Amino acid sequence: MFGLTLAGEDMETTKKVENRGKPEPRSQSDETMWAVFCHLGGLFGAMIPPGNIILPLVIWLSQREKYPFVDDQGKEAINFQISLSIYFIASAILIIIGIGLLLILGLAVFALIVTIMAALKASAGSKYRYPLTMRFLA
Repeated sequence: MFGLTLAGEDMETTKKVENRGKPEPRSQSDETMWAVFCHLGGLFGAMIPPGNIILPLVIWLSQREKYPFVDDQGKEAINFQISLSIYFIASAILIIIGIGLLLILGLAVFALIVTIMAALKASAGSKYRYPLTMRFLA
């Protein structure tokens, strides 16, 4: 309480008592981890059709106030996933004239590559901007 420690009491216990009620400091590694999850959430969420948007959206909404980097990268990941969904829908329509399957395959490969690149950049603490992305969230 007054900075004195009793015999047998360690400094960690003293710090916990002094910091009671105060928010714990957040590390940059937590911030980059959540940003990586925003990017990779699009891949994991793709197994369930709207999941590619919902998973990054949930992560972004829950962490954006705490971490400015997650706010930026979460918006980027969501914008990309919305854009990608639009491109997939347009490609599905183009199956009628025969080029849709080729476009869907190309989009899938493209999405996998740029999502991994984004996650790697975010893990290094660098901002990543997806190519061919419409900006819905600014």
